[in-house]
Amino acid sequence: MPYAVLLSSRERPLAMVERWPRGMWRVYLFDDAFRRAQMIDFKPYGTGMLLAHRNTRLTEGDQETTAVEVLSCPAPEFGDWQVFAPFLAQQGHEPAPTVVLNDVSVDEGAGPLRPTRIERLFVPGPRDTPDGPATLELGDAGAVRITSGQLVVSDPGWVTEPRTVAVPPGDYPVTLSLLRGTHEVRVAAAKVTFLDAPPRTWEMVLRPDEDPALLGEGEFYGVGVDTGTVAFMDATRTVDEERLDEEVFVPLSIVDRPSVELSGTDGGPNLIALSAGWGDGSYPVWIGRTEDGKACCVVVDFRLYPTDQEMTAPGGTGPSPA
Repeated sequence: MPYAVLLSSRERPLAMVERWPRGMWRVYLFDDAFRRAQMIDFKPYGTGMLLAHRNTRLTEGDQETTAVEVLSCPAPEFGDWQVFAPFLAQQGHEPAPTVVLNDVSVDEGAGPLRPTRIERLFVPGPRDTPDGPATLELGDAGAVRITSGQLVVSDPGWVTEPRTVAVPPGDYPVTLSLLRGTHEVRVAAAKVTFLDAPPRTWEMVLRPDEDPALLGEGEFYGVGVDTGTVAFMDATRTVDEERLDEEVFVPLSIVDRPSVELSGTDGGPNLIALSAGWGDGSYPVWIGRTEDGKACCVVVDFRLYPTDQEMTAPGGTGPSPA
């Protein structure tokens, strides 16, 4: 795996060593102001050796590639960073008799947000919340018509980079999880059901350019909301932004009206919009799969309250979207 190692002396950075794929290496040497002053690129040569093929002096606003003198060293095994000590010596650093490797403990945490208690979002009954007792109710938001085979989850006012899920064409029911408190009711989650089968696994709905391995503790890639609204629709459905106030935002402002449906023309795909939890923000979208891997539902969790993962994380006090 690619990695980077910092070589230092008394907390002063001296060099950064990067291991790249296919046995390639790069060494950055730092100047007295802790700036990168020189960059040396190495490639495998012979058996177990590295040969420099590029030596670049780094200056402010410019790079000067110098002629490569014969620079070589053994290809290090993990931990054998002393092979790069001669390059530090050329900058006047006297190598220590031994290289001390400090084993630093790194808390990797539990990784990205986990889909915990998704099914419980759709089990009616009393709930204890930080704001007091509440009741979870289920609401019927109608059925979303998919004709292209692609379900879109997006803010209806910003349908630019939506989250999409491949499903067979058809009409699929939309179920709302409504958390009713003493003074208000909010949409806690929304689900589109494709198959009448329980999900066995959950996975985050990702765009092609998103890598969950890059996410930190409790982070997620989600649907961005800037109008306080999320919509389910077919990928071919168009949105008339000039009519959103009249057809979506004003109707959703009515008390106890958490969703609204915009019908399609001539039997075409419709749009179902709903109020998004606490409003603007980013919310995870999960796809539930059956035991044989088929998509059975899609759930948007509006995360009205932190999950157990976030509450038990170091310093965790609430949602942490990506």
